[in-house]
Amino acid sequence: MACVSSVPFVVCRRLTPGAVFSAIFSILLPSAAIAASNELVIIDWLSGAEGDTIRAMESAFQKSHPTIKIREISLTVQGDARGAIRAALMSGEKADLLINTWPAFRAELVDAGMLRPLDTEWNEYRWSDNLDDEWKRLGQYKGVTYGVTYTFGDRSGIFYRTDVMKKAGIGTPPKTWGEFLGTFGKLRAVGVTPIAIAGKTWAHAEWFETMLLRVGGVEASSKLAAHKIAWTDPVVKMALQMYAEMLKANCCDDPNRMLATEWDNAADEVLKSGTHGYDMIGMWVNNRAKSDYGMKEGVDYALFQFPSMGFGHDDTTSVDTKEFLALKSGSNATAANQFMTWMTGAEAAAIEARNGLVSPSSKADNALLSPVATASSHAVKSSRTQFVLGDLLPGDLVDEYRVQLQHFLQDPSDANIDRVLAAVEAKAKDSYR
Repeated sequence: MACVSSVPFVVCRRLTPGAVFSAIFSILLPSAAIAASNELVIIDWLSGAEGDTIRAMESAFQKSHPTIKIREISLTVQGDARGAIRAALMSGEKADLLINTWPAFRAELVDAGMLRPLDTEWNEYRWSDNLDDEWKRLGQYKGVTYGVTYTFGDRSGIFYRTDVMKKAGIGTPPKTWGEFLGTFGKLRAVGVTPIAIAGKTWAHAEWFETMLLRVGGVEASSKLAAHKIAWTDPVVKMALQMYAEMLKANCCDDPNRMLATEWDNAADEVLKSGTHGYDMIGMWVNNRAKSDYGMKEGVDYALFQFPSMGFGHDDTTSVDTKEFLALKSGSNATAANQFMTWMTGAEAAAIEARNGLVSPSSKADNALLSPVATASSHAVKSSRTQFVLGDLLPGDLVDEYRVQLQHFLQDPSDANIDRVLAAVEAKAKDSYR
C-alpha cells in the first residue's frame, strides 16, 4: 500500500512492484551523481565460476578499450537474486548495466521506467551482425528491445558422473521415462541416491517445469505463464503426477533433506562426491565442474537430455538466458553500448567457451565448445524451447509457486497435489488482476 499526501487529504492505493519502482525511481533519478566519463558501472550478482567468467570478460574488454574503467557493484545473494537487486536499486544505486536472467523482472523494470530501450543502438552498433533476430526477440518486452543476451543454457539437461554410472552398471543414459525410473534401483544397489533434489529455494521446480513441457508442450507452459490456463488445469496436474511418480519410485532423499539442499549442494553431491546420480540444473554447473572441481567434460562427467515421456512433446527444452540491461540511472551510455557490442563478438564467445558456457553469437567458434557445452547447444537449437517458467512469473506468484512445490515434496499424494495447485491458482488470480 502506498500513501500520497495532498493536504488536507491522504490517498492510499495498492501498487504493483513496477509502480513502486517507478515512484521511488522518479525521486532518486534527479539526484544521480555524474560518473567519471570513462567509468562503466555494472551491477553483478553472479558468484563462483560464473562470476569469474564475467570478470574475465570485463578484463578482456578493458584491454581492448583502455580508456574505459569498469566498476562492479557486486551483490551477495542467497536464492533468487531479484530481491537483492530490487533492494540495491530502490536504495539509490546507479549503474549503466545490470545482468539479468528473468524476463518477468525485465518487464517489471520497464514498467517502472528504469530501462533504456535499445532498438536504436541495435541498428547503430549493428548487433544483428552477431545476434540473429530470434535473440533480439527474446530480449524484447511489448515489441521493444531492452536485453542483449550474452549466454544461453539448456535447463532440461541432466548431469551425471561417468564413473558412478559405470559402477551402477548403466551403460548408456536412459532415453525413455521407463528406462530412467529403471536406473534408480541400480543406483540404490551401489549406495547412490538416484537424484539430488535441491528443494530449499527454487531448484526443485526445474523437474516440474520440464515435465510440464513434456506433458503439455510449449503451448501449455506459455499459457500457464500468462495465466491463460489455470494452475488447476488437468495438464498441470498431470505434470505434478509424473513428478510424484518419480518421487514414489525412490528417486530422492527424504523431504527434510531435500528442503535443506541448495542447488550448489546438489551439484556437489552429483559431480564432486558422487553420492547422488543425477542433477538437472543450468549450464552454470558445467562452468562450476570445470573451474571449481577441475573435472574433464565428456570424461569425468557428461550430460543427457530429459528422457522422452511419450505425450507427443518430447522435442521440447526448457532454456534460460543471461542478458545485459541498460539502466537509465547510468551516466555512461556510450561505454555501456561499446561493452554490449563487444559482448556479442568472437572474443567474448571464446572466453565463455573456455569456461563451459555457450554464446549466442554468430561469430562464436563452435570448435571451441567442449562436449557438454556442445550437447547443450545442440539440444537448444534442435528443440522447441520455452523460457524457465519461474523466470516468467510475477515475483509474488513465483514465491508462492515454489513454496507450494515444497509442500508437494513433503506429500506427493493426489489430494495434496490438488491442494497445492489450488493454492498457486488463488495467488495467480491475485497476481494477474
